[in-house]
Amino acid sequence: MALLIIPITCFGSTLVTSQPCQTPDDFVAATSPGHIMIGGLFAIHEKMLPSEDYPRRPEIQKCVGFEISIFLQTLAMIHSIEMINNSTLLSGVKLGYEIYDTCTEVTVAMAATLRFLSKRNCSREIVEFKCDYSSYMPRVKAVIGAGYSEITMAVSRMLNLQLMPQVSYESTAEILSDKIRFPSFLRTVPSDFYQTKAMAHLIQKSGWNWIGIIATDDDYGRLALNTFAVQTAANNVCIAFKEVLPAFLSDDTIEIRINETLEKIIAEAQLLDVLKNVTFTDEGNSFHFDAHGDMNTGYDVVLWKEIDGHMTITKMAQYDLRNDVFIITDQETKNEFRNLKQIRSKCSKECSPGQMKKTTRSQHICCYECVDCPENHYSNQTDMDHCLLCNNETHWAPVRSTRCFEKEVEYLNWNDSLAILLLALSLLGIILVLAIGIIFTRNLNTPIVKSSGGLLVCYVILLCHVLNFASTGFFIGEPQDFTCKTRQTVFGMSFTLCISCILMKSLKILLAFSFDPKLQNFLKCLYKPIPIIFTCTGIQVVICTIWLIFAAPAVEENVSLPRVIILECEEGSILAFGTMLGYIAILAFICFIFAFKGRKLPEHYNEAKFITFGMLIYFIAWITFIPIYATTFGKYLPAVEIIVILISNYGILCCTFFPKCYIILCKQEANTKSAFLKMIYSYSSHTASSLAISHVSLDSTNSNITTTNPSSSGKSAASQESKDLQAQAFAHICGENAISVPKILPRKRISSI
Repeated sequence: MALLIIPITCFGSTLVTSQPCQTPDDFVAATSPGHIMIGGLFAIHEKMLPSEDYPRRPEIQKCVGFEISIFLQTLAMIHSIEMINNSTLLSGVKLGYEIYDTCTEVTVAMAATLRFLSKRNCSREIVEFKCDYSSYMPRVKAVIGAGYSEITMAVSRMLNLQLMPQVSYESTAEILSDKIRFPSFLRTVPSDFYQTKAMAHLIQKSGWNWIGIIATDDDYGRLALNTFAVQTAANNVCIAFKEVLPAFLSDDTIEIRINETLEKIIAEAQLLDVLKNVTFTDEGNSFHFDAHGDMNTGYDVVLWKEIDGHMTITKMAQYDLRNDVFIITDQETKNEFRNLKQIRSKCSKECSPGQMKKTTRSQHICCYECVDCPENHYSNQTDMDHCLLCNNETHWAPVRSTRCFEKEVEYLNWNDSLAILLLALSLLGIILVLAIGIIFTRNLNTPIVKSSGGLLVCYVILLCHVLNFASTGFFIGEPQDFTCKTRQTVFGMSFTLCISCILMKSLKILLAFSFDPKLQNFLKCLYKPIPIIFTCTGIQVVICTIWLIFAAPAVEENVSLPRVIILECEEGSILAFGTMLGYIAILAFICFIFAFKGRKLPEHYNEAKFITFGMLIYFIAWITFIPIYATTFGKYLPAVEIIVILISNYGILCCTFFPKCYIILCKQEANTKSAFLKMIYSYSSHTASSLAISHVSLDSTNSNITTTNPSSSGKSAASQESKDLQAQAFAHICGENAISVPKILPRKRISSI
């Protein structure tokens, strides 16, 4: 007890004085000599009186507002040093101390720090300037304090010059963990980072999201406020208001942990490095400094509760820094912890998964309303600030979804009702082609079959129709690279071959019934059936080959639709695709022109009129196809082309072969040689009358002679000549011999009429 009386008396003499210090020794609050001196900084007084002079004189003013709790901390330091000196820990070495009252003022603390740094055993208290302080012997070897973070920062920056160890018992500012700025600073309390983290964790655990913050207006308060704001935002907790109070307000209810870092004092050399590696135990718990100079202590969570008008403070739990958990010791405090959740501290009802927060225009930013996540967005947690976007290429989500769903892959499947209908029509077309082939084979030598160009030409055309119907099967089912390349190629080349054969038939009809010598000579030179068919088809083969080499069609995933992935064939080159179809259209147009010129031949044996109708059906189908194909998307896009192929194929097949089959099956009397010759003479007689009238008109015009009654003999001659010419022409088409036609007059050119 005697050891405590002296410092108390010393403090008493210091505290009762009302005058500022006159000498440096008057500035010292408590001191005791020793071999190794330890400095101390404690805010024993609350504040320093302001100077009455203006401007202020550079002197230390007197302090007011005695703090009993800080005074007890000072006594604890003195008591610890005296216990070490009275023990055998430091045999032959006495520890001394030099303690100063900072008066909760940075200026006073800086003055004390200057004295700490002054040279030891020097008659004059001076701080020498050196480039290297390794051999410098300061007045003290280490400093305990200060309490407030703002003061500690200022003191630490000066102590860094000599790397003098500084151990704080209360400074918790997070910035003090920065060893680049504060390399010699250590502390026995956790950083504010963990304090604010524990507070944010407690608020989240209680289910609160609308809170207010009160902080002190100093480095400690401002830094803690910023850190806490970041951590609460990470936990989706809103800050309704922030209030900053003046710094250095006394609070006697704060529990102070007594400094225990001086349990062991070591040699003055390597003091800082050894302090960083100190480890000691207290009540079974091990304590040490980490790499940032912070001690691995936790926090006590206390509950302030008013009962019968009296405020009680109850320890509820202990916060574990390392594991970020609250440790609850008994069931009663556990129940109190649960009751925190019953306290409502929310401005708005929490948003469920599938919703997001939408801030309202109220005065509080913590108030919001919940809105559903739009399509292709989702949220899987409560109170999410925004909905997450699904990967639109592979996933989708409905409105107010909590997760993304994989898109279904779609294509024109074999079991689709439209696909089945189209396949049935294609199969029906193949059956009709086979039936027509059988009918023509059984009636090979009849005039109708011969007038169609013979069995070989008919077989080639029918084979092309089979290939056209069969090509529609490549448009159905899951697209593969092979089917994508095959379907357009098979259709393009088979349809071109079909049109080329029909073109030759139209040219043959035009050649047979053209009586203009110049035109007939030109058509005779042009009429080379096999070379023309091979040339026309070969050009299409070249087009398709270039297409397949340089820009072949391939399978592509169309992800533009919101809920499905369309597996389709990408044509590779729209130019090549259009060139293939355009080339077929050019051949069809030429065929249409030739057939149109021979449309007035005898009905039963004239193909030109039906070829004209077939080409018209083709043009109408494909002209309609272009805008529909360009505006249609989805899995039914291939069905559009299938329908157009079927329409054009059925149109040409029906117009080319159905009338002939009708005559073969239903009008067999018209499919004989005698009926054929009879129709020739009937058509020739009708044509001869028209030619006779034209002959008279031409003669009258050329000779400028008005003739009232044309010679009947001239008319008879013209009529007989026309019949002769028409008979020879039909015999040429049908493969009949012209000998069976009686010749009355020598053959003449129509140009002589």
